[in-house]
Amino acid sequence: MSGHSKWANIKHKKGKADAARGKIFTKLGREIAIIVRAGGPDPVSNSKLRDVIAKAKANNMPNDNIQRSIKKASGEDGDANYVEISYEGYGPAGTAIIVDCITENRNRTAGDVRHAFEKHGGSLGATGCVSYLFDRKGVLIIENENLDEDEVTLDALEAGADDVQLNDGVYEILTGPNELSAVREALEGKYSLSSAQVDQIPQNTVAPQGEDLEKLLKIIDMLDDLDDVNEVFHNAELPEEEDED
Repeated sequence: MSGHSKWANIKHKKGKADAARGKIFTKLGREIAIIVRAGGPDPVSNSKLRDVIAKAKANNMPNDNIQRSIKKASGEDGDANYVEISYEGYGPAGTAIIVDCITENRNRTAGDVRHAFEKHGGSLGATGCVSYLFDRKGVLIIENENLDEDEVTLDALEAGADDVQLNDGVYEILTGPNELSAVREALEGKYSLSSAQVDQIPQNTVAPQGEDLEKLLKIIDMLDDLDDVNEVFHNAELPEEEDED
């Protein structure tokens, strides 16, 4: 698990960049659609919907947009028939990449994802080719606002978390995928959660350098820019980015 902390911090920053580009609302709307159709439009009985609503609010998605997405998914506005599909492949320097998509057109999405890989020296692989290198975990992020580390750790573990780490002023709380909702609901009344979602955590990381690193970053950015792509996971240890503000 040694590589998960830096990776989680990178994902946290990447999420903020997505929001700045205005892409996140579209992706959240599709995620809501999938979850509503699987478990119903009532967040009281649909814990995954509660999770994605919390995720949407953490990304400053207006409540009107959230409710509109739920209504569309309920069939009130004839929303598209979205499906979830994942792709796996390899980036430069042997990096492993998983791409989670939500789409109404599998052929278009497969072509777009393949193009992003191949344009910058990667290759799309068969299902299962790299997923065994990752563990599915619930990941909750709390930014450290002069919080007591022992208290946060105790609260998280009592709520059902598996592990708590403090890195660079950010608490990273890991849970089993099915325990994410319960842990989030136990903590959100006391703490301000920056994010809470199920992620793919790499068991080990690689550190591409030079041209390989540049190509990998281009693949990740190109995938992130696709509307059909919901999440991009990788096992690369990327250099820290400096805040522009």
